Amino acid sequence: MRETDRRSAILEAMAGRPVVPVRELVGLTGASSATLRRDLAKLEEEGLVRRVHGGISAPATTFPATLGAPTFSSQRIKNADKKRAIAALACGLVEDGESIIINAGTTTFAMVDFLRERRLNILTNSFPIAEALIRGSDNRITLPGGEVYREQGIILSPFEDDAIQNLHATTMFMSAAAITPLGVVEADPLVARAEAKLLSRTERLIVLADSTKFEPRGSLVVCPLARVTTLVTDDQISEAALAMMENAGLDVRIAPIAKEIASAA
Repeated sequence: MRETDRRSAILEAMAGRPVVPVRELVGLTGASSATLRRDLAKLEEEGLVRRVHGGISAPATTFPATLGAPTFSSQRIKNADKKRAIAALACGLVEDGESIIINAGTTTFAMVDFLRERRLNILTNSFPIAEALIRGSDNRITLPGGEVYREQGIILSPFEDDAIQNLHATTMFMSAAAITPLGVVEADPLVARAEAKLLSRTERLIVLADSTKFEPRGSLVVCPLARVTTLVTDDQISEAALAMMENAGLDVRIAPIAKEIASAA
């Protein structure tokens, strides 16, 4: 296992737990004790973990900047036309009265403008999505408990048995760092863990991914392609990426960018 993969595995194992034993990390990473000690020393220097007797724990103070996910503001302006076209198509895949989950992300945030006149029960871990829909729609909004990571605009809970365990939705909408043959990929272990928890509360998964997302990035597979019901992307998707999705049995919906821009003008 490469060092970057070991780091991700260590941080993911630590999420939501007071202490993780070193022996568990040895088994998880397959690394020698000496290699693992070097990894943990680096993580402690970076302020991501704190070494304690026989294991590691979270640092005394955790700041939102430790999230590996890029900031909300930096991502929102990238491929904005593609995200808007994808969001418009995705919003047409649910009916008023349904209970849905919208995972945090800039592509899912683009759904806001198309949800203002809808009547849905929406659970979201995105603070910007919740704020926009609370102020500008009649949708019923539910937020999970947890800490708000300001840079990403996401609410993450460290607990397994939080409020979402009592909720059920017909459909979940989520974006991703990347889509690969292995599945839906994220870059940050806390984000990946939060998405996996939300996935357990719904059967139908709709992934919103623009045509730039079919390049390897990130290292954590949230779910295999077989878990995805529908993929919504734009008409600039490559033939190879489209074939990969269709061969995996996904229902692929293509949003025409030019048409969306013309209608918005």
